[in-house]
Amino acid sequence: MKTHTRVVVIGGGIGGCSALYHLTREGWRDVVLVERDELTSGTTWHSAAQVTNFGGIQVMVGLKSHSIRLYKELADDPEYPINYHHATGGLRLASTQDHLDGYRHFMSLAKGMGVDFELLDPEECKRRHPLITTDNLLGALWDPLDGDIDPAQLCQALARRARLAGAEIYRHTAVTDLTQKPDETWIVHTEKGDIHCEMIVNAGGYRCNEISAMMGVELPVASMEHQYLLTEPIPEIEALDFRVPLLRCPTNDFYSRQEKHGLLVGFYEQDCKTWGLDGIDPNFTNALCPDDLDRCIDTMEGTFTRLPCLQEAGIHTIINGPITYTPDGVPLVGKIPGKRNAWCLTGLRAGLGEGGGHGWLLAQMMVQGEACYDTWALDPRRFTRYANVEYTALKAIEDYQNEFRFHMPHEHRPAGRPMKTTPLTSRLAQLGAEFGVVNGWERALYFKPDTDFREEHSFRFNNSFDVVAAEVKAVQSGVGIMEVSGFNRFEITGNGVLDWLDGIVCSRVPRKTGKLALTYFLNELGNVKGEATLANLAEDRVWFGSAAAAEYHDMDWLRESFPGDGSIRIESLTNRMTILVVAGPRARDLLRKAAPRCDWSKAAFPWLSARPVMIGNAEALAMSVSFSGELAWELHIPNEQLSLAFETLWEAGREFGLKPFGLTATESMRLEKGFRHWKADLITEFNPLESGLQRFVKLDKDFIGKPALEKMMSAGPRRSFVSMVLTSDTAPAQPGDSILSAGKVVGTVTSASWGHRVGKNIAAGFVEPDLASPGTRLEVEVIGEAVGAAVTEPCLYDPDFTRVRA
Repeated sequence: MKTHTRVVVIGGGIGGCSALYHLTREGWRDVVLVERDELTSGTTWHSAAQVTNFGGIQVMVGLKSHSIRLYKELADDPEYPINYHHATGGLRLASTQDHLDGYRHFMSLAKGMGVDFELLDPEECKRRHPLITTDNLLGALWDPLDGDIDPAQLCQALARRARLAGAEIYRHTAVTDLTQKPDETWIVHTEKGDIHCEMIVNAGGYRCNEISAMMGVELPVASMEHQYLLTEPIPEIEALDFRVPLLRCPTNDFYSRQEKHGLLVGFYEQDCKTWGLDGIDPNFTNALCPDDLDRCIDTMEGTFTRLPCLQEAGIHTIINGPITYTPDGVPLVGKIPGKRNAWCLTGLRAGLGEGGGHGWLLAQMMVQGEACYDTWALDPRRFTRYANVEYTALKAIEDYQNEFRFHMPHEHRPAGRPMKTTPLTSRLAQLGAEFGVVNGWERALYFKPDTDFREEHSFRFNNSFDVVAAEVKAVQSGVGIMEVSGFNRFEITGNGVLDWLDGIVCSRVPRKTGKLALTYFLNELGNVKGEATLANLAEDRVWFGSAAAAEYHDMDWLRESFPGDGSIRIESLTNRMTILVVAGPRARDLLRKAAPRCDWSKAAFPWLSARPVMIGNAEALAMSVSFSGELAWELHIPNEQLSLAFETLWEAGREFGLKPFGLTATESMRLEKGFRHWKADLITEFNPLESGLQRFVKLDKDFIGKPALEKMMSAGPRRSFVSMVLTSDTAPAQPGDSILSAGKVVGTVTSASWGHRVGKNIAAGFVEPDLASPGTRLEVEVIGEAVGAAVTEPCLYDPDFTRVRA
């Protein structure tokens, strides 16, 4: 066994085998995999092993498509062929209009990744799958490349290719501990000796937290028991001369595929069960949980109604084994928060179908620094400390119970909530707040007009439309107040802090005390990594503010960029303070009354400046900055004084008609202004010029990513960010929807909303550069309809910024 290597992958399931293989494909041959037992002895061996193109976001479609191509290549390898029922086809059934609307959106989303789905009527569903009934069926989404694969053969094929490329695999080699050395390399301690490596990958499946505990980390992964059965041969299938397609049903919570001359049928019962939360038997390997079909009876009844042949079929085998979940059901693929040279690939609830793509993207991240897609949806740092295993288990149950029911737009499901609140949460609830979740924080989406109001979630404009319109009008014509919980806030101090920041952001750093600047930082490839507002509070003290979701991401990035002399220090204030935004033409009048000791005049407190103030007797740091496009101040307030500050503002605001507003209204207003949103419009696939941020890039200095950016500039843009106005007044676009020109996909929507101040249906996204000029006529696919769209100037509302500067 090697004692030194570049990478140690821990875990020999689909995740570990895929990571190892793809690292060799990226050119890293000095890599090893260690497995405590045999390859595939965890969850992989009992996987139902379905391989589909379907994904809720484009990156998932892209990685699944890679898996399908890779698996087909492996299956066709004459030296080591494997069993893969490629392109059997699959039906996702639809019993409601919402199902159909969702499928039409996913068809458009997939089209942008070169993947074609089809929407079938009930009669065609019956023709393609003769065993189903069409009662209460409106149609189905057809995936022509859906299929299934042999799990063990797949992993062995990946392992074989990795070995041929120089990788080594050590079976029956349990990891006993992990030690990180001062140079941030790792010692992997095993029962058979130590391995010194540059990087480690935790691909431990349902044992991933046994591994992460060795490095002092808890990953948000929990396991669920999952049951499926294999039938005896079914005469109706034996009579067919083709394999029946795969089925997935969001109404009856089951899936099925052909297995020999019978069916494999899996259930997502409501009376589901977590697994392994109190520890896992060390001997649980190549093992299963006890059968318990009784808890699936209600699900089975609906399944038998849709597939009547099951009523007469005998049961050959029952499989009940653990599968892993994360809080949002999407795997953890990327850097482990707060650790250097440590990665993970775990939480793969649909591991076999996706595993090839996950390993592909992880290997790119490790070798190249970034993957070909923006991988934030997979990034382990999208969850912060609130996402413990207990919380994850609650979300896993919820997700399991809704396995084939996709999230509707703006839907925030209730399990595990409220996890992070502020002293104002109950007060805002009294005012009618409907809450969503941002990085675990409860944040008001809008304020209900009455206690009986319930939002009817839809892919179309719904009953919250007029509620949000009223909030926008209140901000535009008077004054509104909004709580922004969880805003990412770091205090950075030290000698030379401004010079250090100037070298890592591509934008101008504010050199004058009391001034603010919006800045961008790039990765080494020259593409957009993040966005931050820098507030120069003193000669050696700066506040770094960014999106709430970026908390762990940005902290890692800053620390990785630290100078080696210890001159720079960073402290997170994120969980200690909350923002109250006061916005609207009467914001200054309100603040003068609530905080009379401060001079709020335009001359004394201009746009993009900051100063400490007293809101009554509550302390705050006020910043003249606006995400709404109206005159506004952010008031950064210690949480212990938040209620005091709010009540002071609320009482003072009675004279000016103060109204609360929420996140949905803010989203509408920021799109009218052409403002970007991190990880929607600002992604690692594009550089700042392609993202329309030219004015923030200062090429007269050095910064991270500058050489790569200059090289891209000489080559010309790959895409261009645009704002568009759509002709539809019935539905907004959704992120991922395809942008078309002459019927051809030319781009993808990143953000969309109705602009209530301008009365227009707005969408933003990236398009081919020659189609980015204002006035260009395009189309956007909105729930199956190609809707007319016109490229506009980025700022549709107050383009001269007179209201912000008032």
